[in-house]
Amino acid sequence: MDLNLHLPTSKKELEELMEKAKDWALMHGMCMKSKQNFNKNVLQFAPFILVPSPFPRKEFENACTMQTTLNILIHRVAQDYNFLKETLEETIKVDNFTKELFDICTTVHKEGGSAQKISLCVLRSDLMLDTTCPKEDMNKKCIPYCCWKQVEINTIASGFGWLGPVSTELHKFVLEELGCYEKIKNLPENNALQIICSSMIEAWKMYGNQEAVILFVVEDITYNICDQRFHEFEIRKQNPNVKVIRRNLTQLAASAKLGLKKELIVDDYIVSVVYYRCGYEPGQYHTRKEWDVRLLIERSLAIKCPTIQYHLAGTKKVQQALAKPGVINKFLENEKICAEIKEIFTGKPFILTIHTPYYIMICCAELYALDFNEHGDAAIEMGIANPHHFVLKPQREGGCNNKYGLDIKHFLESMKHKQERVAWILMNKIHPPIHKSYMIRPESDMSMKLQELVSELGIFGVIIADENNVYVNKLSGHMLRTKLATANEGGVATGLGACDSPYLID
Repeated sequence: MDLNLHLPTSKKELEELMEKAKDWALMHGMCMKSKQNFNKNVLQFAPFILVPSPFPRKEFENACTMQTTLNILIHRVAQDYNFLKETLEETIKVDNFTKELFDICTTVHKEGGSAQKISLCVLRSDLMLDTTCPKEDMNKKCIPYCCWKQVEINTIASGFGWLGPVSTELHKFVLEELGCYEKIKNLPENNALQIICSSMIEAWKMYGNQEAVILFVVEDITYNICDQRFHEFEIRKQNPNVKVIRRNLTQLAASAKLGLKKELIVDDYIVSVVYYRCGYEPGQYHTRKEWDVRLLIERSLAIKCPTIQYHLAGTKKVQQALAKPGVINKFLENEKICAEIKEIFTGKPFILTIHTPYYIMICCAELYALDFNEHGDAAIEMGIANPHHFVLKPQREGGCNNKYGLDIKHFLESMKHKQERVAWILMNKIHPPIHKSYMIRPESDMSMKLQELVSELGIFGVIIADENNVYVNKLSGHMLRTKLATANEGGVATGLGACDSPYLID
């Protein structure tokens, strides 16, 4: 799609624009630490796309409108222990990581629940546009239209709360450099950092101890440091009385304990809010002690972001279960809203509105369970026969865990008769529209080459609630990640994608 941004035609002018953009990123904290040449005292700019990428305005607005309802849905799913148990009972037999998480959930449930009934969750709903929707309307007339598909809902360590908004600011600068002042209005406002951090402060207030701190649970080595530190700095900016401390799970295993009222104590600090930026993949639990401290935190009076139930609600198996007939209705009362949300999880196109010449539709990349039944057997055969049509996903987050192409065929053939297959979900591969732009990377000489790219939009939501009350439920900004059209994975932190922002088109 042509954005009419009039990029420089001469190589010299284009290089000058790229150098300015790199320096802007470096000088405004749009940075990461290098995995290839790690030095704890050195930052490099995060990979980014030179100009914002096109995204249909109506789809963007529809996704934003739906986020607060998705917040409520996932909250209610997380509150339903029996639903989580029933949904994950086969998975935990073969997926040890999910089993460890569910064991913590079960232990706390049997004890009557956590000492803290209030939960905080920062969710991110990821979606992509798709070009392979059906080509007929309700009158069997062939028409062009665009649809977006739900990829997943992240409930733990939902990153880019800083890198999303700062990408928007970078692109405002680039548009100004290009003289496209009137086009800045097509970059949607993005207050993700401010809203996410104000929600943490609200949870801190609800805890009721002004001396208590907010704990960031972080990786052993944090490469995506700016995306975390700017949360800390924004919290301090909004309320100078709030202190943030950072600890990894191993450090917490040695220093965390419960007080007489089950308050969480780390070193000499009482913790009001625990914000997880790690704990979502097995490699972050080095020994039994890291699992033990996760259980200790879950039992505590601290407000968790997320709780163990929210963590489990974000698994692919749970999201696949929501596609079953009647399941959504268990959690949402409004029939119209149930119908709309159901379409997100089932893969069936749902017409929301029309603007010439496109029908605007939403649906989900359909998820297929690999259970030992006729449906699971059919999904296995489907994946083996047409592996390039699918993505094979495990239950966990973090990137680089999925399988593609012939790897799917070989994996399914080897696991066909093994119980371990139920730990995976088969998902239709999405074919997003391709656009061209320049990907700027700190360790690449490909910046001057116009690349074919695809994008994935993430919509943030925050919710503070207990079993009976919702105290905060907000849309909280967005992010856009863009990758080469030929790439499978697209995580910026994993080195495969780039920061971007949506340029809304009609």
